[in-house]
Amino acid sequence: MDVGGQWSILPCRWITLSLLLCVGNLVSAHVKYNVPEEVKEGSVVGNIAKDLSLDVSNLAHRRFRIVSGPDDALFQVNQNNGELYVSKRIDREKLCDGNAVCSISLKCVFEDPLEVHYIEVEITDVNDNPPIFPRSEQQFEIAEHTLLGTRFQVQTARDPDLGMNTVRHYKLSQNELFDIDVRERHDTKIPFLVLKKALDRERQGKHRLILTAIDGGIPPKSGTLNITVIVLDTNDNRPVFSRDSYTATILENAAPGAVVIKINATDLDDGLNGEIEFSLGKNLEGKIHDLFTLDKSTGELQVKGKIDFEETDVFKLDVQASDKGQPPLIAEAELSIKVTDVNDNSPEIEITSLSNVISENVKPGTAIALISVSDKDSGVNGRVICTLPENMPFELKSSFKENMYSLVTKGRLDREVTSRYEITVTATDLGKPPLSSFKILYIQVSDVNDNAPEFPQNSYELYLSENNVPGASIFSVTAFDRDLNGNAAIGYNLNQVFASDSGTPSLSSNVTVNVFILDQNDNVPVILYPVSANGSAEGVEEIPLSSPAQDDYA
Repeated sequence: MDVGGQWSILPCRWITLSLLLCVGNLVSAHVKYNVPEEVKEGSVVGNIAKDLSLDVSNLAHRRFRIVSGPDDALFQVNQNNGELYVSKRIDREKLCDGNAVCSISLKCVFEDPLEVHYIEVEITDVNDNPPIFPRSEQQFEIAEHTLLGTRFQVQTARDPDLGMNTVRHYKLSQNELFDIDVRERHDTKIPFLVLKKALDRERQGKHRLILTAIDGGIPPKSGTLNITVIVLDTNDNRPVFSRDSYTATILENAAPGAVVIKINATDLDDGLNGEIEFSLGKNLEGKIHDLFTLDKSTGELQVKGKIDFEETDVFKLDVQASDKGQPPLIAEAELSIKVTDVNDNSPEIEITSLSNVISENVKPGTAIALISVSDKDSGVNGRVICTLPENMPFELKSSFKENMYSLVTKGRLDREVTSRYEITVTATDLGKPPLSSFKILYIQVSDVNDNAPEFPQNSYELYLSENNVPGASIFSVTAFDRDLNGNAAIGYNLNQVFASDSGTPSLSSNVTVNVFILDQNDNVPVILYPVSANGSAEGVEEIPLSSPAQDDYA
C-alpha cells in the first residue's frame, strides 16, 4: 500500500511512513495506523511488510516479531505475510481512561540482523457506551406551597464516548407538573426540573418521572433516571383503614406467634404526619390482651396465648391506627375473630341406667342399659358413633334424641353357655383424625330353671342275687342338672326311678333300671308226678334252678 493509502477493511484507518534511519545495521522506521475500538478479533489492520517494503520471505527466518509495550497482546504480526491483526478485544475507554487522543506504540524487531521498526496505532472512538447516571434513582421532597418556576438540579449523565457519541440532550416523561431545562457548563449539559403547576398533596403525594439522556451516536444510545417527587404537607388527614370492619378465622390450636390477620391503614399525609402505629382498643377485656398481640408497625395481629374453641368461639376487638403528627390523629375499626374447632376432645360416655344382672330367658330387644355420649367439639368433630364388638347377643339402638342409645339384647341368652359378659362400648367422633373413648359394662346372666335333671345313661341293668338282707344298698343312680341353686336341687323317686329339680316349675327326667334276680340253690327238688303213695311227687322239676324275673319297679 502507498503511504496515506486507504484500506477497504477499515475505512477510517490511515498510515504514515514518517522516517527511515540507517545507523550501521540498525534501520528504524515509524508507521502510524488508525484503528477503531471494538473491532472484531482476528481483523487485519495493516500489512507491515508491505508498508515498510520488507521481504516477506525473510520474516520468519529473521524472527520478525512485536516486542514492546504492555499492550502488545492486542496486536500480533503474521510472519507468513507480514499482516498486523487484532488478537484481543480493544476497549478505548479502558485503555485511555477518557483521554481525547488514544494511541498505542508498538516496536517490531528483526533479530538477525537486528532491525527495529516503530508502529503507532491510534484507537478511534465508536458509540459503544450509553449515557449513565451516577444513580438509578433520585428523590426530591417539595412542599405543596412551592412557587411555580422553582428549579431543582437533577443528576448529570456521563458518557465515556467522545464527540457526537457523548450526551447531546435530555427528555422528560410526559407529566403535568414539571418541565426539563438544560444548561451547559464546562462542556457538560446539566438538567433541571422546573415546577410548572402547583402541587396538591391531598390529590397526589408522590410523583414518578423518568429522565432520559440521549447521545448523538448513530444509532443513538440512551440511559434513564427514575425521579420520585415527594410532596410535603401538614397533618390535615387522619389514618384510614382499608376496611370499616375486619373478619378473621383461626384454628383453636394455633401456636403462639401465628398471624391471625394483617390490618392496613393509610394516611394521605407525609413524613411523621403519615407514619402510622397500630394498637388494640383501650376498653377490651383483659383476656384479649392475654390471647392476642398487635404489632404496632406492621399491623399483624398474632396469637399470644392458648385459644380454646370450647371456651370462646368468637372474639370482638377494636383496633386503632394513629399517625405521628402533632397532634396525632386516630382512626378505629372493628375486628371479629372466629375460632375454628379442631378435633381435640375425645367423646365422653355416660351410663345413665344399667341392669347388671339379667335373666337368661329375657326376650330379644330387652333394654338393659341407657347410654349417652357427648363431645365438646363442634360440627363433624362433635358427631359421635357408638359401636359394640361383633358376635355378641347385644346391640345398640339409637334414641329419638341425638347421642342417646339403648343397649338391648338381640338374641337368646344361655347362662349355661355364657354366664358373664364384658361389653366394650366404643364412642368415635367423625373428626380427622377421629378420636375414640370406651367404657366396659359387666353383665351377669341369672339362672332360670330351663334344664331338667339328666342321668348319665338312658337305662341301667342290675343283677341282684336273691335273699338279700332288707335295707342293704344294692345300686346307686345319680342325675345332674345344668341349672344353679334350687333349680339344680335334685330329688329322686325310687318307686318310678325319676329325678326332679326344685325349680318353679319343677323339671324332671326318668331312667329305666332293669333288675335281674340271680337264683340261689335254696330249694330242694319236689316230685310232682307220679305221686307216691305217701303223697310225694317223683322225679319232676317244675322250673329251672335259675330264671329271670322282672322287677315290679322297672
